[in-house]
Amino acid sequence: MEDKERMLCKIRERFGGKRPVFVIPDVPFLGNPRMKDIVSHMNARLLYGERLLQRHVNSFVVAAMLLPNFLERLEDDCLVITPGDRSDVIVACLSVISSLSMPNISGIMLTGGLIPEPAIKKLIQGYSDMIPIISVKENTFPAAVRVNNIHPVISPNDKEKIELALEVFESHVDEELLLDIIIKKRPEIVTPKMFEYKLIEWAKRKLMTIVLPEGEDDRILRASEMITRKGAARIILLGEPEEIKKKAGLLGIALKGIDIINPEEFPGLEEYAEQYYELRKHKKTSRDMALDIMTDRNFFGTMMVYMGEADGMVSGAMHTTADTIRPAFQIIRTKPGFSIVSSIFFMCLKDRVLVYGDCAVNPDPNAQELAEIAISSAETAIQFGIEPRVAMLSYSTGESGKGKDVDKVKEATRIAKEMVRERGLKIELDGPMQYDAAIDPEVAKMKMPGSRVAGRATVFIFPDLDTGNNTYKAVQRSAGAIAIGPILQGLKRPVNDLSRGCQIKDVINTIAITAIQTQDLR
Repeated sequence: MEDKERMLCKIRERFGGKRPVFVIPDVPFLGNPRMKDIVSHMNARLLYGERLLQRHVNSFVVAAMLLPNFLERLEDDCLVITPGDRSDVIVACLSVISSLSMPNISGIMLTGGLIPEPAIKKLIQGYSDMIPIISVKENTFPAAVRVNNIHPVISPNDKEKIELALEVFESHVDEELLLDIIIKKRPEIVTPKMFEYKLIEWAKRKLMTIVLPEGEDDRILRASEMITRKGAARIILLGEPEEIKKKAGLLGIALKGIDIINPEEFPGLEEYAEQYYELRKHKKTSRDMALDIMTDRNFFGTMMVYMGEADGMVSGAMHTTADTIRPAFQIIRTKPGFSIVSSIFFMCLKDRVLVYGDCAVNPDPNAQELAEIAISSAETAIQFGIEPRVAMLSYSTGESGKGKDVDKVKEATRIAKEMVRERGLKIELDGPMQYDAAIDPEVAKMKMPGSRVAGRATVFIFPDLDTGNNTYKAVQRSAGAIAIGPILQGLKRPVNDLSRGCQIKDVINTIAITAIQTQDLR
């Protein structure tokens, strides 16, 4: 830090303080190769460990010495370079992989074109998760020289390094000052990338604690590391600590700043069980049942939120939606003024972000429930910087149609407008209307002239789950929109559900959203 300030002072003196000066530090990780880079550069043959080729290599160790001396020289994220016939070194490396007290090595390079003997191959094949083992034709010394000369560029597909490079830039450059100098007019449109960036920035305003019950999942671990590094939330992982640390070591993930809790060994487990018993004894839940239920990670995580030891929970990467939200219904429950929990998706189109609700939870809401969904969705939109103009959707616009389905939406619109007036909310709301009238200004002029919502809606409320779920998926697939969600709303404390097919980016976005949801509650 002193060197940085001294450098800044010298540069400012040289330019007379007339120009803004920023110093961006060197971050070795950005210049270090990954195992896949080494495989490519060395034209190596991959023998094992394809799943972990993303591991980065911080240094290398040549195993040309006795095992005790070799083991002392190992460090985290190193590549072991050894002749392919050194079975003793290979077996030692396998022992290192299994040990929680040894550094996490990134891979093994076997030189001289030699590969492990059958007995060693059989030993390696017994590992479910194996670090990359590669074979090269060069002898050990020439191979080590070539590895030392690898200087990879950041690939457009390397999202982790791109994210880190952006974080380093943001941490050391006054972006607002720079933008004021080079940009005279800010764009009004919000692209998906801009919205995702804003989510992280909003989450960083106030550090909240998010509990993740699926601590052993690869995607959860990678997302936790990235969220922690960004300073967007404090993470608690639930699971067996040794298993999580072992998995993180294999994946090359740093767990610094992340807490790990095993519910079954938690000192306050009986207190949690007693609290659950008090909440559910009217449903004939016994104390023994409550204690058993509290060892379920989703119930335990939800109770952490209820007890104030976490601010929100994200689950669903390995569990069904019902597994994730049932504990929230039983423990956290709905906030005052709402009888149901509902959901929205943020639909990120090329030039805007829209809100769709409810597309995930309520199969066939009645008029009162539909009105509550509209108000909850509008409030969520406000929370995320979207001006709420709510369209109550139907197959009919205005007074043009008749039938019980249209009547339901008409009644829901009336109730919702009444709720807006009673609560003094600044929400534009209208309906019933068809989707084209809600989003297209030209259609709106013909079908619903004079409406303050038609043609410019930002929040779309679907009459039932069939319509909502199919519409969001149709827009996602046909229009290339990014769908972020489902985001649950209506609970006293935020709990959000992931898809079992979610990607790391989805987990990061959902954690950030959950953190933002809870900021206002604190």
